[in-house]
Amino acid sequence: FLNRDVRRLLVVDDDAAQRQAIIELVGGDGDVEIVAVGSSEDALAALGSEAPFDCMVLDLKLPKMTGFALLEQIKTDERSQSLPVIVYTAKELTRREEMKLKRYAETIVVKDARSPERLLDETSLFLHRVESKLPDSKRKLLEQLHATDAVFAGRKVLVVDDDIRNVFALTSALEANGMEVLFAETGREGIEALQQAKDVDLVLMDVMMPELDGYETTRTIRRLPGFEQLPIIALTAKAMKGDRERSIAAGASDYITKPVDTDQLLSLMRVWLYQ
Repeated sequence: FLNRDVRRLLVVDDDAAQRQAIIELVGGDGDVEIVAVGSSEDALAALGSEAPFDCMVLDLKLPKMTGFALLEQIKTDERSQSLPVIVYTAKELTRREEMKLKRYAETIVVKDARSPERLLDETSLFLHRVESKLPDSKRKLLEQLHATDAVFAGRKVLVVDDDIRNVFALTSALEANGMEVLFAETGREGIEALQQAKDVDLVLMDVMMPELDGYETTRTIRRLPGFEQLPIIALTAKAMKGDRERSIAAGASDYITKPVDTDQLLSLMRVWLYQ
C-alpha cells in the first residue's frame, strides 16, 4: 500500500468547476494521480478498475444516486470498504445525517471560506504526503491552518443549549477547529456534565432555557469548587438589551449574541483559551 510512489485519489462531485478546483488544490505535483467523476455510476466504475485508490473525496449532492447511498454501497463492498472517504459538502446536515455519515466516512469537511485548507490537510493525511515536501504555496496553506488552530486543538468545550439546531451548528464549527464538544440540553444536565467531565476548558451557555435558565446555571457553576475561573461565554438574544449585563452579573466571562457569527465566536474563544 505504501510502496507506490504515486498515490491515487478519486474525486466524486457533479459540479465540474468544483472538480477542477479540487484537482488544482490537491494535484499538480506529480505525486498524486487524480480521477475525477461526476456521478455515482462513474465512481463505482472507477472503483471497480484494476488500480486501487488511496482516498476518495465525495460530494453528497449527486444525480440519480445520492452520496449517502454511494457511500453505503462502497463501505459494504469488501473490495472498497477500507477506502478512506472524505465527505466534502455544502449541504446543511441534520444530526441524524451526520451520525449516519460518521459510520462510513473518515472525515466531513463542510464547504466554507476555510475548507480548501482543511481538504488539502485531510487528503495529505490519507495520501501519506509529507508536508515539508509539498510545494511552497500548499505548505503555506497548511502552516496557516495549523498555526491558527493550535490554541483550539484538543480543547474540550461544553455547549449548554436547548435548541438542537444551534447545538449542531456550534458543534460542527468547533469540531472543524479541532475541539472536542460535549453538549447538554438543560442547565441541570450542563452542571452534571461539568462535574463528571472535570476537564472542560470552556462553556458556551445559552441564557434562554426552560426550568433553570443560563443565568441561574452560571451562578450555580461559579459556586462549585474549581469552576470559579472557568471561561463561560453567554449566548444572548440580539433583541434583549439587558442580557449582557445580566450575564456578566451572573458570572459569565463574556457574551456573544445569537445568531452566532462563527469567526467572532472563535476570536472570543481564542482570547479566553489563551489566558
